[in-house]
Formats: sequence, C-alpha cells, structure tokens
Amino acid sequence: MKRIVRRHDRMQHGYVKAVNSDGLIVARPRVYRPRFPLKGLVTLLVIGFLFKGFLFASLGEAAYADRVASLQQGSIMEQAGAWVMHADPATVLIADMVKNILP
Repeated sequence: MKRIVRRHDRMQHGYVKAVNSDGLIVARPRVYRPRFPLKGLVTLLVIGFLFKGFLFASLGEAAYADRVASLQQGSIMEQAGAWVMHADPATVLIADMVKNILP
C-alpha cells in the first residue's frame, strides 16, 4: 500500500502511459525537471540594452558619462549600477539607431 501511495504522490506532475512487453498499459509518473527560463533572461537583457541605448541617445555622450561617473562615487549598489550602465559598444550602436529613428 505504501508503494502505491508513494507512486500516486509522484504523479502530481503528470504521468506517461507505456505499454509493457506483455501488452499491459502502465501509467508511470512523469519526471519533473524545472527548466531555467532562458527566453525570459534573453528578453530582459535585450530590454536592458534598449533602455541603455535610449538613455545614451537622449542624454548625449557627455551627460551620460557624467551620470555614470557620479554613480561610481556612491555606495556599493550605486557602483554596481554604474558598472551595469557604462557605455559599451552595444549601447552606442543602439543609441545610433535610436538617433536615426527619433528626432
């Protein structure tokens, strides 16, 4: 009875039907493997680069660099923000595209 209850508890994530060699259809628990949300992470990175590019285009290179430099003088969290927000080649490329699209 314990074995049946344990197997039933494992089937909370679903089950897979399989046919044995003798023709008996048996339900086996589906193995639960949580997946890493790679699509969401890539989307978040793309949105972050677009945000940085838009800020770089709207503020200008000098003002953007001044704001990042002021962040570097702050607390640990502000320094981490400055590291994330520094003007990398992707940000500059996106800013150039934004300048062409928006006046």
